[in-house]
Amino acid sequence: MMQTIDLRGIQPTRAAFARLVPRPVVDVEAAMAVASALIADVRERGAIALAEQAERFDGGAPASVRVPQAEIAAAVARLAPEVREALEEAIDRVRRATAAQVPPPAETVIGRGATIVQRWQPVERAGLYVPGGKAVYPSSVVMNAVPAQVAGVASVALASPPQREFGGAVHPTILGAAGLLGIDEVYAIGGAGAIGALAWGVDEIGLEPVQVITGPGNIYVAAAKRLVRGQTGIDSEAGTTEILVIADASANARYVAVDLVSQAEHDEAAASLLVTDSTEFAGRVAAELDAVVARTKHAERVRTALAGPQSAIVLVDDLAAAAAFSNAYGPEHLEIQTEDPESVLANIENAGAIFVGAHSPVSLGDYLAGSNHVLPTGGQARFSPGLGAYSFLRPQQVIRYDRDALDEVASRIVALSTAEDLPGHGDAVTARFPS
Repeated sequence: MMQTIDLRGIQPTRAAFARLVPRPVVDVEAAMAVASALIADVRERGAIALAEQAERFDGGAPASVRVPQAEIAAAVARLAPEVREALEEAIDRVRRATAAQVPPPAETVIGRGATIVQRWQPVERAGLYVPGGKAVYPSSVVMNAVPAQVAGVASVALASPPQREFGGAVHPTILGAAGLLGIDEVYAIGGAGAIGALAWGVDEIGLEPVQVITGPGNIYVAAAKRLVRGQTGIDSEAGTTEILVIADASANARYVAVDLVSQAEHDEAAASLLVTDSTEFAGRVAAELDAVVARTKHAERVRTALAGPQSAIVLVDDLAAAAAFSNAYGPEHLEIQTEDPESVLANIENAGAIFVGAHSPVSLGDYLAGSNHVLPTGGQARFSPGLGAYSFLRPQQVIRYDRDALDEVASRIVALSTAEDLPGHGDAVTARFPS
């Protein structure tokens, strides 16, 4: 079902492994032209373009692009009790874990009368994208909204695709989650066009531009986020999901198999990788996969994902090489299921989120760990973090010098401005000290 990539005997350098990591055949670059055209259409024709794109790609044009407040309130009331309880618990856990991501202001005294205050200022307005398609993601409402609220964002707009089974409306469970969080600005728009609408605004529907766009989506959403960067900030290009499991012979093969399947059920392009130093264990996992996939609800989708070029069982010489391979790959989700997971963790640099031990599966993080499940994909964990309160914060330095403090450094400023042939810089200081 899954291809095997044998990297034993290969020098485990990052460059060597980077050339050999499995990736999807279709990448974000391939979707850029389509996403660009959809965004341009929304910028030019606004609500008309959004309606046409909803008919073409989603569940049909909604009766109202902006969801009425009454519909949001009704969706909250209709939430199944067990779903509402789970969402409220997830909100509480994510809120508590996210609070640690907001640094307090810090003042540095440079000298007498000279201070610099480091503060973290939230953006005024954020756009949150919650995907639709093959599944419904109320958990993504929580993961997007809570960090924005913890950061202190004053205005939040949420976009989610219209659903055919609900007559072109946003899925009611997504609306219910939004209502639980106090979000009253929700739009039934999806895909690349929604990202463009959030970035530039759409006057006809009262959608004002946002400063930051966050949230996962398909390859076209990821491409659109890349295209709007510069007009607005983004968290990362969170695309089709990935799981990489580092395991040795001590691991439970069934646990590994069900974890690989848990992410493969998202999408045919989802990436599931096992990296192990044990050929015997690799064989046990392969056998378990046959049994697990046969019984899972989305078996056809899972088989396609596991058989794709983006998924593999990777054989390495030892766990140090496994960590080196993982660092080269930069997985969205990394699980470590080894006899001594802490020693492997010590060698991990690049991962969106890391799940340590046999009882910390990725699905825990998807819902109720308290961590955030909006994470960088496609290797971007090598340089981008997952979503957090910091995604909505801008570090700012506030400088306060009195006259004596400026006078103390005036001659040095003049010296440097002269050296750079920018005498006006020096004049801006000496003008304050007329002789």
